[in-house]
Amino acid sequence: FDKTLTLYASTIVETYFAYPPDKQTSTCILFLTDVIGHTFINAQLIADQFAANGYLVCMPDLFHGDSIPLNKPPGFDWPKWLNGPPGHLPGTVDPVIEKVMKTLRGSEYGVKKLGAAGYCFGAKYVIRGLREGGGVDAGFIAHPSLVEAEELKQVRGPLSIAAAGTFTIKNGKDLLATGIMRAGIMIRAETDAIFPAEKRHETENILKETKQLYQINLFSHVEHGFAVRVDPSQKEKKFAKEQAFYQAVQWFDEHLK
Repeated sequence: FDKTLTLYASTIVETYFAYPPDKQTSTCILFLTDVIGHTFINAQLIADQFAANGYLVCMPDLFHGDSIPLNKPPGFDWPKWLNGPPGHLPGTVDPVIEKVMKTLRGSEYGVKKLGAAGYCFGAKYVIRGLREGGGVDAGFIAHPSLVEAEELKQVRGPLSIAAAGTFTIKNGKDLLATGIMRAGIMIRAETDAIFPAEKRHETENILKETKQLYQINLFSHVEHGFAVRVDPSQKEKKFAKEQAFYQAVQWFDEHLK
């Protein structure tokens, strides 16, 4: 695979690319990461797996070099990191994704079909990409966070879900996590506090009301983040992680190829 880090023109977006064996670029998966970002080896290995299944994969830095370390320092201030300044809300994240999609659709890559896979933080932006004119043709999300009901109501396309629950911040502010997408997949975990049962049911109701094509898989014995990082020595967790990946591949094969 070509695993070079690339800068997008004047926007300076560092990006991880993985190419399929035949080097085709017409069918692409936009990989939108969790807060650990595009340099996390687990995310890069998943990107390589998507590429091995026949997709160009583009995984941009959503955080302008300010992703959260895997092992957060003591006293890390999550609300300040999220809300800023400068922060990592749609006002700063959307322009990155829009520029990347425009470049992928342009003459250099010539992408015709674009799927989006979002994990935790990235799931919100898969959903935003699935609205009318959002640029995403099909979506998969796993253990989503920070998704709002109004964003779900704008989804226009098939969605596959591997899910987790609710995200609680220690200072008492609860950020409700929901997941959805256009041709989207969402995977949820039984013990994910960021996407609890009530939010899952709300998501299902919204998708039914808006008549979207969707799939939801619920995995037991796993926690939030399971689709990206688990202890592979634990059989149940390893199985869930692998199944979430297969779920995404099958969904994209159905809706992009």
